[in-house]
Amino acid sequence: MTGKSEPETYPETYNAGAYWGPRKESPEECARRTATFLNLLASCDPLLAQWYKPARSRKDARHVPLMPPDVPTLTELFRRGVNREKGGPAIEQLGFRSSFDNGGNGDDCASLRINGGMSSEAVSNHCLLSLPSKGPNAGRLLTTPVLTDVVRGMVSSWEPDWALAGSSAYRMQYREPDSAPFSLGWITYLSRRIGTVPPLPAPVRIEPVEDKGTLIILTPERFTAANPEHIALARRVRELLARAGLMPAVTF
Repeated sequence: MTGKSEPETYPETYNAGAYWGPRKESPEECARRTATFLNLLASCDPLLAQWYKPARSRKDARHVPLMPPDVPTLTELFRRGVNREKGGPAIEQLGFRSSFDNGGNGDDCASLRINGGMSSEAVSNHCLLSLPSKGPNAGRLLTTPVLTDVVRGMVSSWEPDWALAGSSAYRMQYREPDSAPFSLGWITYLSRRIGTVPPLPAPVRIEPVEDKGTLIILTPERFTAANPEHIALARRVRELLARAGLMPAVTF
């Protein structure tokens, strides 16, 4: 008798991301949003208050601090990050990209990658923040209050369609179909453009984000893909979101 195979497991790492559809913006507009976000990140935790310009190595990067953020400097970084074919003209619909590092080492570091100004339907604009997975900084950062503030900062800065913070292992093990408009995380933001969040069972918390949308916070403690109770709760919440028409029905 053949049973259903267990999902593949992945390292329990954490990140936060914001995603939005086509939005043509200039390098300066991307820079202004980035400056706003960097300042908001700095208020979340001391580790997120230090960022450096792109460099060949982390050692080199520590010589070119980016904080406090300067819009002309960021504008030039995005201008240099225009997407283009090698040796060819800029591909305007693919916008601009840039990445930053906080100078940490190994598992105890944070990095930021931004693609903005894209007007193509083929790819989404995004702001991705990778977080420490081990050590004292992870212990401080991987908490509901800090990550809630990080996601709120993403919403204020980028006005995304959706955003989330949480376990990358969970999202890899329980992948959403391509038709899903968003992925569920430990903390998930949905803009009003996606729809209205239905009532959800305890311990899930629902919070408004200004007049823009809604936060869904699955657990007050750190959500992990290794905890069966967390997985069961996420499945139940996903089922209710599907019933509300926010996601396609799926059986993991």
